[in-house]
Amino acid sequence: MTLHASALPVEAPQAFLGVTRSLTGKLWRDRLDARGAARALAIVQRHNLPEMLARVLAGRDVEIDAVADFLDPTIRKLMPDPHTVTEMEAAAKRIADAAVRGEKVAIFGDYDVDGATSAALLAWHLRHCGLDPLIHIPDRLFEGYGPNTEAVRALAAKGATLLVTVDCGTTSIEPLAEAKRLGLSVVVIDHHQTGDELPVVDALVNPNRPDDLSGLGHLAAVGLVLVTLVAVNRDLRQRGFWTAEMPEPDLLGMLHHVALGTVADVAPLIGLNRAFVAKGLIAMRRRDHVGHTALMDVARLNGPPEAWHLGFMLGPRINAGGRIGRADLGVRLLLEGDVSEAARIAAELDRLNTERRVIEQAAEAQAEAEALASLGLEDKGAVIVTAAEGWHPGVVGLVAARLKEKFARPAFAIALEPGGIGTGSGRSIGGVDLGRAVRQAVHDGLLMKGGGHAMAAGVTLRKEKLAEFRAYMESALAADVANSRHENELFIDGAVTARAVTPEFAAILNRAGPFGSANPEPVIALPSHQLVYADEVGQAHLRLRFKSGDGSIVNGIAFRAVGQKLGSALTQNRGQQLHVAGSLAVDRWQGTERVQFRVHDVAVPDQGPAVIR
Repeated sequence: MTLHASALPVEAPQAFLGVTRSLTGKLWRDRLDARGAARALAIVQRHNLPEMLARVLAGRDVEIDAVADFLDPTIRKLMPDPHTVTEMEAAAKRIADAAVRGEKVAIFGDYDVDGATSAALLAWHLRHCGLDPLIHIPDRLFEGYGPNTEAVRALAAKGATLLVTVDCGTTSIEPLAEAKRLGLSVVVIDHHQTGDELPVVDALVNPNRPDDLSGLGHLAAVGLVLVTLVAVNRDLRQRGFWTAEMPEPDLLGMLHHVALGTVADVAPLIGLNRAFVAKGLIAMRRRDHVGHTALMDVARLNGPPEAWHLGFMLGPRINAGGRIGRADLGVRLLLEGDVSEAARIAAELDRLNTERRVIEQAAEAQAEAEALASLGLEDKGAVIVTAAEGWHPGVVGLVAARLKEKFARPAFAIALEPGGIGTGSGRSIGGVDLGRAVRQAVHDGLLMKGGGHAMAAGVTLRKEKLAEFRAYMESALAADVANSRHENELFIDGAVTARAVTPEFAAILNRAGPFGSANPEPVIALPSHQLVYADEVGQAHLRLRFKSGDGSIVNGIAFRAVGQKLGSALTQNRGQQLHVAGSLAVDRWQGTERVQFRVHDVAVPDQGPAVIR
């Protein structure tokens, strides 16, 4: 039974189910305004789709004529001519030259998932061309991000004549200048924001450079590598390179890599990215890639993978190698062809991920205590800046993300080294550009190094500058944080009763997927449902059951809710009627499917009954 927003009393501002302040302090808003509701109705009529699916599509600004392509995004339709990317033609020609000449190519990647998948995809292609590329993934602690002069010299000494950087290189002015001095050709394939100066290289393929008009700035690096290889394949085809003995490689057969890197890098799931992830998930479900299958097995992923599995189960295990282990483990797994060796590497990544969680939790507890002390009982302060000796630099980004989630404001976590140098990461909230503030802090001399984008940034500073940096960020971001936190809203796509929450209903909503950044998963409300069960399970999660007026039951879970506002609201309202907002996931266990309601927020209903039609 569906509850329509149009059937609800209109308030100013309009509040979904009348919730102007939930138990966690949020205003519930209908994702559709009047124009969106009209578009949803038109989608139902034109395309004969279920009403809730039409509401989800309209809420993501899908136009009526674009519905079919949105529900089935194809790479063929969305792939542009690669040469629309600035300097792509030069990059493809230089890589193709290396294939024809049998050159020694060096690949320099990044230690995160996007970097690992980018390096693996390029290496796979070069191997297919008969080359044996060198691969260098820098150590996070000892080398840091991006190319460094020592590594470039080592690759040149091993005979490399072409250096290709993937997911890095745009701001590496001096190391790439050294590569040119050593006689290497250099191709950069990157998607990060550019600085005022660009490196002098043979080709800089970056859709976020100021003179690029391709409109592909949303691609993760691994997606950009795929587009580059499309251009390389075409160049080699024109030269007659491909033969019966060496057929043209099937790039679409490697979409596993592209999907994993795109989701793990939180790239927006719009346009070509949606097609990459949608088709990549289909490829992963075939379980025909040794490395990905080993990763899914060690993560105990039983059912077909969905986008959130890539972000929360598979990606963190690849990342664990770069955070606290050997940085190249992820690339090695993705290039491994032997089943038993892949299982061994995947098991090691799983072990490192477990170790990473223990390290992270210890640092998180310490950082949370420091944050609470700095905010005080009055919860004052726009930005959280925590720092301590003994924190592992590989987990500070995760700690910052947890602080940001818990305290709903930008947060930094900084690991202080014995020599008095701190390296840390910051995470931001919507509407607050953290990267810009960090770059200004570098310019003003508060930081030794720093950079990033709106939602995440990295910093290096001296310990004695910590208090000054904290005060600077507080001053620089206070107004934006105040505006953002004032708009503490939860957008809801529609409402149903527990009886409607079935695997079939979840499958209908999933047609609008894959969900992720810029294509949020649908948030559904359960109006006036009784919380009949709430108990702690796992690592600070709450297992829940809600009952509707007709006696139907839906199982729920609130992840990491214990000790948070949401957890307290749930445990204090056992047995009570609540409006519940959350998303749906299908739980597969021993061959049966059950829908699990992932609770995001709860509110106390008004005395009047909700209107259902």
